[in-house]
Amino acid sequence: MLLFRMANYGTKSRAYYILAIPHLIFYKFFVEWVLGVGIPWDLRIGRNCKLYHGQSLIINSSVSIGENCTLRHCTTIGNKQLGNGLFSKGPAIGNYVDIGSNVCIIGDIKIGSNVRIGSGSVVVKDVGDDCTAVGNPASVLARKV
Repeated sequence: MLLFRMANYGTKSRAYYILAIPHLIFYKFFVEWVLGVGIPWDLRIGRNCKLYHGQSLIINSSVSIGENCTLRHCTTIGNKQLGNGLFSKGPAIGNYVDIGSNVCIIGDIKIGSNVRIGSGSVVVKDVGDDCTAVGNPASVLARKV
């Protein structure tokens, strides 16, 4: 995450981008190719995001992730192909979301805050706040009261 934050700082202005070019090249090679973690450097991620075993983690650049989220390995978060070469927007993930391993979150959907998504789930529909979603396709298992 430190390497991501340093690369992401290049999105603040054109001058920072030019200064960050050597780090962006290193980031592309080391993080994406060697470690196998596909987190684009221009992605919007809130504070305190945690990656547990980030291998095979793929996130599309159109995704937005809130604060205090946890992501685990083999997770794909991205857009959906609509046809004719068109793609949907990426998911919008709220704050305090805990995403298990081997999860696919696909399409222009919203994941609320305080949500837990179980391992192996495929999320293709909106998930409200304070929920636990599991399954393929994911359905709400429990809602906190």
